[in-house]
Amino acid sequence: YGAKMVITTGAVQSNHCRQTAASARKAGMECTLVLVGESPDRDSGNLFLDRVFGARVIYTDDENHDRVMDEVFDEAWQNGLRPYRIPYGGSSPTGASAYAYALFELLEQIDPPDYIVHATSSGGTQAGMLSGAAIADYSGKIIGISVSPGREELSETVHHLANEVCDLIEKHHRVNKKDIFVLDDYVGEGYGVMGAGEVEAIQLFADLEGMIVDPVYTGRCASGMIDLLRTGFFEKNSTILFWHTGGMPALFADNYQNLILDRLS
Repeated sequence: YGAKMVITTGAVQSNHCRQTAASARKAGMECTLVLVGESPDRDSGNLFLDRVFGARVIYTDDENHDRVMDEVFDEAWQNGLRPYRIPYGGSSPTGASAYAYALFELLEQIDPPDYIVHATSSGGTQAGMLSGAAIADYSGKIIGISVSPGREELSETVHHLANEVCDLIEKHHRVNKKDIFVLDDYVGEGYGVMGAGEVEAIQLFADLEGMIVDPVYTGRCASGMIDLLRTGFFEKNSTILFWHTGGMPALFADNYQNLILDRLS
């Protein structure tokens, strides 16, 4: 294809966008990020790193981000840059396939856990794991704790994408709808709005494990998992793997950092 530029989209503190910018920089490619939200007073957290990696940043709203992506793509194509468009969250068959291989690697390293719990949003992480589970004949349950509302829609997205991953890596396996577990009971006031559950999880993981979870993804997932443990969702003596999907830079975004410090004081 010979792409010279990548274009992708996400929230202002998107981990995916920051990772895309880093990869593009390393590969010597241009990168444009279409971020959904308002331009902050100061670049911090992931947005600061986007700038460090030399990405061009364009702000838009949720209603118009597809149109803006189209416009950026067309402009780049006309300028001879041969752009490559990556969907929201990197949730394409190619992007999601990485988590199929990650699951294969996990099962080579440890005994299969009874449960894998992870944060889910645009569906790529969960779809990849589920396709990997189908191919590897993993019999445990993969629980996606959603960071935003819309369980039914996300489940459909995951189901479709997981089977596309199976096709992509040329394995004649199927992911069944009955194996898709999406919980959206912990979205609180919405995506990216940090509540008491996330603050508790951030503090507990820091105190007990020396591990950092972020306010948007892993912190919300950890908060949900803690509640599931407290309410007896998991069978006694079952093994539970918390899959940390990254996201630490968001802790250093001004809006989250100030809130966390206020609530921990």
